[in-house]
Amino acid sequence: MSQGRGKEGSGKQVHLFILAFCLLLPLPCEGFLPNFWSRVLTLSWDSYTHQYMTQEAILNVTLEVLKDTGKHQGRHAKEETRLGRGFWRAVADVVSSNAAMDFLSSTRSDPVYHFDSERVEGAIGMLREFWTQTVLSVRAKEYQSARYSLGQLLHSLQDFYSHSNWVEMGRSSIYLHLLQPEEPAIPVAKGKCSHGGILDTGQHLSARGGINKDSTSPLFSPHHYLHVEAATLATEATLAVLRDLKDTVGHKVFLKLFSVKQVPALVFVMDTTGSMFEEITAARLRAHSILQSRANSPRQPGTFLLVPFHDPGVGPVYEADDPNQFMQYLENLMALGGGDEPEMCFSAIQLALTHSPPLSEIFVFTDASPKDAHLFDAVKALALKKQSKITFLLTEDPNYKTVKMKMRRRRKRRSKEPLSPDRFSLYSSLSSLSGGLTIFTTDSDIHRVSAIVEDNTAVDKVTLLHVESDQELMSVHSFRVDSSVTKVILRITGSIRECILTSPSEISQSLLSEHGPLAELEHFQGLYRISLLPPVQPGQWKLQTKSDTHITFDVIGDSSVDFLYYFATVTNETHPGLARVEGSPVAGVPAFLVLAVTGLAPDEEVSFSHATLLGAEGQSLQQVTLNLSSSSSIHALDEVVGLVDSIPTVPFCVRLTGQDSRGNRLERVSTEMVHPTHVQIQVFSVPRLVPGHSTTVEFDVLNHGPARLFNLTADDDHGYIIMRGPHRFPVVAQGSFRGQVHLLTPATAQSGATVTLSLTVHALDSPASNYAVAYLTVVPPDGDTSPPSCSAARLQSDCPAACDGSSWSVSLVVSDNGRSGLAALQLHQGEGTLSLLHSPPPGHEQPHAHQNKTSDEDHRQHHHHHHRARLQRGDPPLNVSELVLGSSEPLWGMYTSSCCSTQAEILVWDAAGNMRRCHLTSGQQKKPRDRSSATSGAPQPALTSVIFLILAPLWSTLMWRVVVML
Repeated sequence: MSQGRGKEGSGKQVHLFILAFCLLLPLPCEGFLPNFWSRVLTLSWDSYTHQYMTQEAILNVTLEVLKDTGKHQGRHAKEETRLGRGFWRAVADVVSSNAAMDFLSSTRSDPVYHFDSERVEGAIGMLREFWTQTVLSVRAKEYQSARYSLGQLLHSLQDFYSHSNWVEMGRSSIYLHLLQPEEPAIPVAKGKCSHGGILDTGQHLSARGGINKDSTSPLFSPHHYLHVEAATLATEATLAVLRDLKDTVGHKVFLKLFSVKQVPALVFVMDTTGSMFEEITAARLRAHSILQSRANSPRQPGTFLLVPFHDPGVGPVYEADDPNQFMQYLENLMALGGGDEPEMCFSAIQLALTHSPPLSEIFVFTDASPKDAHLFDAVKALALKKQSKITFLLTEDPNYKTVKMKMRRRRKRRSKEPLSPDRFSLYSSLSSLSGGLTIFTTDSDIHRVSAIVEDNTAVDKVTLLHVESDQELMSVHSFRVDSSVTKVILRITGSIRECILTSPSEISQSLLSEHGPLAELEHFQGLYRISLLPPVQPGQWKLQTKSDTHITFDVIGDSSVDFLYYFATVTNETHPGLARVEGSPVAGVPAFLVLAVTGLAPDEEVSFSHATLLGAEGQSLQQVTLNLSSSSSIHALDEVVGLVDSIPTVPFCVRLTGQDSRGNRLERVSTEMVHPTHVQIQVFSVPRLVPGHSTTVEFDVLNHGPARLFNLTADDDHGYIIMRGPHRFPVVAQGSFRGQVHLLTPATAQSGATVTLSLTVHALDSPASNYAVAYLTVVPPDGDTSPPSCSAARLQSDCPAACDGSSWSVSLVVSDNGRSGLAALQLHQGEGTLSLLHSPPPGHEQPHAHQNKTSDEDHRQHHHHHHRARLQRGDPPLNVSELVLGSSEPLWGMYTSSCCSTQAEILVWDAAGNMRRCHLTSGQQKKPRDRSSATSGAPQPALTSVIFLILAPLWSTLMWRVVVML
């Protein structure tokens, strides 16, 4: 692949400079600081972090793509607010993977991931493997795993500029050879040096000193005065990788990778047995209504997913970007067969979760209980990992002890045995923990009840209230509407005897009446849908309700302002920062709550004071004071952080509270339920999968309670696990256990495919449980990291000074140096035409033989060569795999352009995703000056270094005081 244009190492001359890498001993290794909290712990407030560089680069390249595709409108800062919550979640995936390289025990001390211990060749090889893995995953539409490998790639790439003496040598351009094997390599020096800084356990060993440029703090970075230069190059290299990725996969796919401006996914899981005619019809009609409402939307079309199931069949997964194709899938569904309970519902939900993007709304239509209850843990883990909501629309009364006879002229569902009244309890549990709903309705009402599909999948939907209640007495709940919220809808599931709504101005209305001064009611079997009448008054609204059954309150509104969050713990080892908690947090211990606010306009004055941890019935469990993290200058992603004194011991959700520009209180609720626990499970290694080979995934179980016996369940969506089923083991108090899961990848596995591995651990004598999800990518057994090559020979003399009416032509030959073969070719820049030929053009074997021929003679010889294809700028990449017979056969071409357009760039890819940029010029322009070859003296440490070193013994105490203050 390519990393830049005209940067360091672009010529073919041999470089004689020596590149010295510092010796970072295997125990301590460190790169740029991981994230915003690292600045606090190291007292280096102006340091560039991995998080900052990665976020800024992704944002800038995304805005470039939108501008190129004509979808960019308005000012730069204003455009950031329109990227969508899904975009910032996708960016967070990359940032989290990047930071995890410094926190995970399997990578934080391995020099090959950080360009440490002079493991340069190994680190370069790992970089190229990350690139190949990323491209393969994107092409296979495995965007989650692609973001994971992209984060790893960017971390190692950024570390190079902090851990080497590239900057000390006076280099001002990025090192192309890291990801371009054909570019000249700089010989590696034999000298060694310590990493440096007070966290370097080898600082007193020979050789002492260190040159790391990780931060602006002299305590941690001996060459702190070069931090900005190193960070600038690391950012430039990050931008180059993202631009290469954009060119390799195409603009449309790049936007899909980062969920840019995408409308919410429409995901249906459909029971297709004979009793489901009305449900399938309702889904069709509702989907048609949704697609009509989106027809003129300026946003990206989003994802459409349909997963049918019955017994024993599940799938296939029908996935489409085209709404018309999705409607055709629905039209082809037929309600056939079946006749008895249960069905393979969880298998279908698992497929929907693995194929849908994060933050999706998944709607399950069925009237049968699950036959595959053993998959509940895996489905739960995936739903929580991706923060996707699952809503069940059940056309069955749970109180019936036998399956009801649907009075239609078709095959009825029957049960061989009496059914348990709680057979749908797993559905209710799954919807509750994911923040969805479970609605029991009838065939006659299913179409009207399915209106919630349209409610939930509208753009910019936010949650203002989500609570469950079992109280038979009058329950009181409230929600707040701020000035940014419009079109508020209340949904109540179950059956209520009394419900009174009170506005901020103390006007009340009984919601059991269809009309009133505040709202309109629609009542169907199992669901009350209440729409507040516009204009909706800002302020606090109250609900007083009495019910005999379990009910759920859900209030949503239209607003772009929302938030993402995660829990984190402080790590003070070689990489100080906040390490994200994977899975559920540990109960009874402190942790940090990190929230990222999305959708704020740059001129919108909103402040956030605190977050509240709410119990299942809406009660306040703990209030968390928030402080601005000052993590970046990104207006659309303000991060706030607060210290949770002690994680609650009961399930809870998070409510963010602030104040809008008009003084109205602003509240947003994240509906998924956090289940605190006393056990953790961490995947130690995430290896790649090779077709025909077995793979071992190691994991650690950490017991934060007394000695217990635990049960492990492992599942994957491809069936690659060799031995599946529970695995029982004891873990001592405050102890750990390391286990393994073995997978066997078939020889026929497709490269780029992702296997989603779900691990769940349960205590046998308590409710304590936790989960981990890992994404394993299938890669070729012998990976190809060599990009294609191209060479050019001029057929026409240089252009005259007056360019009008003159043209220049260049012949070229393209071939693949690896084993994959040529795949695609595109004219990326240039106003001319690229013609692909059946045979070598005249003069290619002797590049200068025809330089003095006239243009007419060139034209006569060129005329005899038949064209295979013609390309112009703006054309999509052309698939050339069928134009060459073998992987080593070359492809010839002729580029012709007006002399007024003196340069061109052709992109060439092989089947493995490696890319080569071919630069063509008329010969009139001089080669750009190689600025990086110039050397300059390195600036010397300032006097502040001495002052900071004197303060080193006080650092640890001061750091903890800062933590407590915040």
